[in-house]
Amino acid sequence: MAALPPDAAVEAAASSEPEEGELVTNRRVILKRYVTGCPTEEDMEVVVGTLRLVVLPGSAAIVVKNLYLSCDPYMRTRMSRHDQPSFVPDFVPGEVLDNWAVSKVMVSGHPDFKPGDLLCLLTGWEEYSLITNPKVYHKINHPEFPLSYYTGVLGVPGITAHAGLFEVAKAKKGEYVFVSAASGAVGQIVGQLAKVAGCYVVGSAGSDHKVNLLMTKFGFDDAFNYKKELDLDAALKRCFPEGIDVYFENVGGAMLEAVLRNMRPYGRIAVCGQVSQYNLQRPDGAPDLFQLVGKRLRMEGFLVGDYGGEYRQRFEEKMAGYLKEGKVVSVEDIAEGIEAAPAALVGLFSGRNIGKQVVAVARE
Repeated sequence: MAALPPDAAVEAAASSEPEEGELVTNRRVILKRYVTGCPTEEDMEVVVGTLRLVVLPGSAAIVVKNLYLSCDPYMRTRMSRHDQPSFVPDFVPGEVLDNWAVSKVMVSGHPDFKPGDLLCLLTGWEEYSLITNPKVYHKINHPEFPLSYYTGVLGVPGITAHAGLFEVAKAKKGEYVFVSAASGAVGQIVGQLAKVAGCYVVGSAGSDHKVNLLMTKFGFDDAFNYKKELDLDAALKRCFPEGIDVYFENVGGAMLEAVLRNMRPYGRIAVCGQVSQYNLQRPDGAPDLFQLVGKRLRMEGFLVGDYGGEYRQRFEEKMAGYLKEGKVVSVEDIAEGIEAAPAALVGLFSGRNIGKQVVAVARE
């Protein structure tokens, strides 16, 4: 691991503030270079710097200790340079990666936070973070669950699953629901919520073990290993002889093409992600979208950021109830230590993880 000086914000604090507060070692994951094709661990680097646990007097800054980092496929899209801006900015080579995390407040100048508070917030992939003006966060209201759940079933993946299934796709009791990448962080929750709603649910995954997990752990009605299917269209016709009402789209490419052919009239497709396209220099061309016309289908993308505030609070209470009642379960794949973060991220694109991928930086 290479040594890295404190970041600009820390340097500013150090130059303006007397030397007080504990000085801690701070390991950070930076992007070394823009990525083309499949990411590798060598595209990232764990560097070592320091951070002083202090904030400027009168500021609204906080210093947090990061406990659990969320590791998600969409981070890959931020590792390349884009000529056209996306809904999230590209990472910058030489700078720390960031994503959602569960963190503990160590020092606070913010009136809403005190040391010891547990938060789910956007922060760097590092052991400690100085956040000068926290705006995107929420407090953890159910510490009786594993804190890592707030990177998954009680966090952004859970809200994504709920909003995509019920607000975008409008799934209803008795409908036929298909979920691709169904054993992942979002897919596993989509399937379980659809079952709670009284739907017939089928999922696809990339290994026999994951298919078995969908059936035995998450309660899917049927599932298949897409890597073993020579004809995805035939696989979907086998699982959905009467067609699909709702497709929760996580994959794109050939899977989306096959799904469109098997949608029922007036079906709905919630586009959450297209992981098969993230590592391609030239994404696949559009599928047979004329299917949208003849079947009067609705296909809609969405962002989880559109479902914050009161929606998130209602979701959290509902999901906490489902977890307590055993109606929803969560499977996590936890990588230990900040040094394991690059391998954990790369592993998402080979299907190495089982369930929600989390990096445990510190367990408290």
